[in-house]
Amino acid sequence: MSFGTHARRVRDERAAPARRHRALRCAVAEYGPLGFHATWAYLTATAVPAPDLRRDTAALLRAIGTLEASRAVRIEETAAFAARRRVEKAAGVRTPRGGDPLAPTWRPRWPGGPSRLGLVAAVANRRAAFLEVPHPDPSLLPDGLGHRLADLRGRLDACAADWLTALGRPDGPARDEPAGIAAGIHRHLTPGYGPLNVPLLQWLRFAELLDYAVKATAVPHTR
Repeated sequence: MSFGTHARRVRDERAAPARRHRALRCAVAEYGPLGFHATWAYLTATAVPAPDLRRDTAALLRAIGTLEASRAVRIEETAAFAARRRVEKAAGVRTPRGGDPLAPTWRPRWPGGPSRLGLVAAVANRRAAFLEVPHPDPSLLPDGLGHRLADLRGRLDACAADWLTALGRPDGPARDEPAGIAAGIHRHLTPGYGPLNVPLLQWLRFAELLDYAVKATAVPHTR
């Protein structure tokens, strides 16, 4: 079913709250700009449910409204990117410029201007999951790599802990640290399937989310 169908079910006042709650989860599965779990944590925090999202229908409506607003911005961005690429291709520019924020490549980002509270909740949720990821099997690692990976993991967790302690108010050089950590993790990934990729990809996803959150909360339009 489509995102729109799930959104209508969230708003269906005839449905039981549990069914509307499931519809919201389905909507997040269709459109989760931060990844499913981080997006769910973001919405749960910004909807301010009382006592919880499963039973608070007003909070469910706030959550789906927030998600729809972000999705509408993303649809506009996609249309603008497609229109610009048609012009560029006509002018002979066959390859999109690197680093274009509107390019349809997946990176964690909340279109439309994120909530600092939402990003704090998302990072806290994903940090808890990151800490549960097992360390790479030492038997898979060449000499010295284990120490380098342990350093990257420790730095990533320290950055996340500092940012969360500051409630999403980064300061100084810490703003650039997650990007460097993400690049360091990426260098150790191997093409195709590799056993080491399994934990490292999870580390990388968390590092990219933290990098986005740190930079997004440093701009004036965030709350």
